[in-house]
Amino acid sequence: MTELVAASVDSANTPQVSERRQALFREPVARRVQRVVLGTAWALQPSRIGSLPGLARLWLADLVGGGRGLPDPRRPANAMGACGIVHDPTPERLVEAYGRGLFPLAHFGPLKWMSPPDRCILTFADLHIERTLRRLMRQGRYTVTFDRAFDEVMVACAGRRRGRWPLTWITPRVMRLYAELHDAGHAHSFEVWNRAGALVGGGYGVAVGGAFFGESQFSHERNTSKLGLTVLHWHLARWGFLLDDGKWPTPTTCAMGFRCVPREEFLVLLDDATARPGRTGRWVAETGPETVAHWRPEDCAHARPRKTINRTYDDQLSQ
Repeated sequence: MTELVAASVDSANTPQVSERRQALFREPVARRVQRVVLGTAWALQPSRIGSLPGLARLWLADLVGGGRGLPDPRRPANAMGACGIVHDPTPERLVEAYGRGLFPLAHFGPLKWMSPPDRCILTFADLHIERTLRRLMRQGRYTVTFDRAFDEVMVACAGRRRGRWPLTWITPRVMRLYAELHDAGHAHSFEVWNRAGALVGGGYGVAVGGAFFGESQFSHERNTSKLGLTVLHWHLARWGFLLDDGKWPTPTTCAMGFRCVPREEFLVLLDDATARPGRTGRWVAETGPETVAHWRPEDCAHARPRKTINRTYDDQLSQ
């Protein structure tokens, strides 16, 4: 496995890859200005403005002499879950942070380490596959691959969404950071291709031990992100992963069986998940949508039923 990771890093550090990424990850000045303006407006919304004083204290403490280590995920500075400022965003530090329940986020300005009060997670026995999705998977219209177009998936995830603000945290800085993490074998993408060979859906995330942390998804054709994510979940369950952390709830993830748990429960689960062997290096899909269409997630041997998760959490708190 070490040789596999080293080979992937070597192949990624070529001038051709660097030039391609530089072109892909460009952000015109006008779009950058728009991001700053919209990011400010987003932070000033009534539901979020109360978090600004805590964020200001966090910045001030960091300027005065904040530590350079990872913050305590149980001690956020505001209701949004900001815990500290990111100073050394290296692949090694990111893997360590995710393993402790932290992740980086910022629309503009310095990246902040985040630990929200609730996390939207999926344990694979709870995965819900809708009938229409099973029917779509059986039709053979789409092919799913892993780690074949990581950079392109990130760019697509950062694109505009219908009915939403044209605002994204997937900035060129973030793309370069996760591209490095991908080269190191810890960040992964799933791609959905139609019969014409076009990339029409996908997503990416980070794997640490037996935990997968979903970062973002996109769909250019109806239900393609759900289809690709379901194929990914089949593989994660087969490979012994415990959970998929979606961070915040979305209509897509909630429809698939993700549920919100308190921070403390999430951290207990995370300790168990990250103690598992994991799967480093480039991933390869072992089967396609037609097979996954017949999957019964409730029979998954590696997924805990919900009552066991809650009992583990209660036992931890009672110690």
